[in-house]
Amino acid sequence: MARHERLSTLLDLLGQREKIDVEDVAEELNVSAATIRRDLDHLAEQQLLTRTRGGAVANDLAYDLPLRYKTARHVPEKQRISVAAASLVAQGMVVGLNGGTTTAGVARSLATRSDLAGRGDSPGLTVVTNALNIAHELAVRPHVKIVVTGGVARPQSFELSGPLATRVLSELTIDLLFLGVDAFDAEAGAFAHHEGEASINRLMVERAERVVAVADGSKLGRRAFARICATPQVHALVTDSNADPKALRAFEAAGVEVQAV
Repeated sequence: MARHERLSTLLDLLGQREKIDVEDVAEELNVSAATIRRDLDHLAEQQLLTRTRGGAVANDLAYDLPLRYKTARHVPEKQRISVAAASLVAQGMVVGLNGGTTTAGVARSLATRSDLAGRGDSPGLTVVTNALNIAHELAVRPHVKIVVTGGVARPQSFELSGPLATRVLSELTIDLLFLGVDAFDAEAGAFAHHEGEASINRLMVERAERVVAVADGSKLGRRAFARICATPQVHALVTDSNADPKALRAFEAAGVEVQAV
């Protein structure tokens, strides 16, 4: 297991158990106790956990993994989802992207589509986002016009939220929104872990003509702390082919177009 995968796994285990023991985790992950100690020390230096004698306990940040650790999870699935989602975009569209690793992948896929180049002074694509990392990724692309909401940034996700973001979004109309979620349940709707992000994402949904949720199968059939929107507000779902067929049928029964790639 690569180190970045191990770090992500350790934070996941802390989120589930609240505390972990070095010897037990070393046996679970089939690595030495010395390796786990170094990993925990590294995470403690970044204030993602609190070290204890013989292990570690979770702090608030451990329940919502920073984006740099989330990127290591479900990489092949997210790449397929990103490419499939980006193919739905046509030249001249206004596209919305909220924060998240999958939407960041969609942004990268859009950046490499040469067919979206604009004509003359007109941009080939306008992207509205509240995610600083996505704005940074697309700012150097000459065919993309970037509109970034104001707001206060969350270091875990790089998303901007708050009244300043609301003020900008309330004046805009989005043709196609790619909605990244922390959980998506066919009955209960789409969710985020943080209430501030859920609020600004809800407004993005309301300002969009069409909403496409992008989520790997691990997020389906689950719920999180704060609801973004009800399922009928999402028109389509792009997910991976490993997703639970029962969950996919539930979304189709709820009227959501499902594309599993």
